[in-house]
Amino acid sequence: MRLGFGEILVILVLALLFFGPSKLPALGASLGEAIKGFKKGLQDGTEEKPAQADAAAPSTAAKPPNAQA
Repeated sequence: MRLGFGEILVILVLALLFFGPSKLPALGASLGEAIKGFKKGLQDGTEEKPAQADAAAPSTAAKPPNAQA
């Protein structure tokens, strides 16, 4: 599904009506930071796969005395 120029224009006009012209720059900045964080998380996740395999091994540590079975 691809969005054409008309669909994008309608979405932008609706966003302008809902949020107003003063909130759109802040909304765009927060959306950009969220996308950047998501991409960084994806990159970090692929680099940490071998390390997570070691951490996922069952632990032989004793349970604390107040732990219930």
